[in-house]
Amino acid sequence: MNATAAVAAAVVPAAGRGERLGPGAPKALRELGGVPLLVHAVRALARSRAVGLVVVAAPPDGVAEVAALLDSHGLDGKDLRVVAGGATRQESVRLGLAAIPAGTGIVLVHDAARPLVPVDVVDAVVAAVRAGAEAVVPAVSLADTVKRVAAAAAPGGPEPVLDTPDRATLRAVQTPQGFLRDTLHEVHEKALAEEADGGLPPVTDDAGLVERFGGQVVVVPGHEEAFKVTRPLDLVLAEAVLARRRASDGF
Repeated sequence: MNATAAVAAAVVPAAGRGERLGPGAPKALRELGGVPLLVHAVRALARSRAVGLVVVAAPPDGVAEVAALLDSHGLDGKDLRVVAGGATRQESVRLGLAAIPAGTGIVLVHDAARPLVPVDVVDAVVAAVRAGAEAVVPAVSLADTVKRVAAAAAPGGPEPVLDTPDRATLRAVQTPQGFLRDTLHEVHEKALAEEADGGLPPVTDDAGLVERFGGQVVVVPGHEEAFKVTRPLDLVLAEAVLARRRASDGF
């Protein structure tokens, strides 16, 4: 892989509404410490010297607003592009990928709702792709016991437990996830063809597409602070983490 191809580009799908955080602005534009989650997420990627381009897939009716927002927060030193996203996360990633120059060999996909991912995690994902992996996910071990359940007999009723997986073999997956650009493009094209044929529904992450079509995904260590801000309590925790960082190192 030549020097240009080894510099990663990142796609940040940010077109979703994020209803679980409650009514109001789209989740990516909710504020954390006075700054939108999206800005924190883009900054987290931009801190890595391994990342040369960040593409944000914004709500189709909010491209100009998101571009102005990012510009107002002074994200200098990185190539930053904003494109219209799609109706699903999968479509937004595909549209973001299309905006990346053909010579880029490594692509990261990062959730806008993971604003506090440490730069070491970003670097580790890129390094693993450079070392030969076609798809890489950062992940952490589970603290809780996990139960696999069947559907309840009635809505809101008790769910029968099917079994208890060995949590030693389970991981909670985070982002950014890293890919060879050709691999990510190929699986998204295959998924698009499946959708057109009325095939399987979209997966919840891009590594899942690689798995679906027979590729190999590997795991590198994630970080407890790379959690996803999905519910109001997550935002409270993120505020506490950010306050601690600002107090200790001027983050």
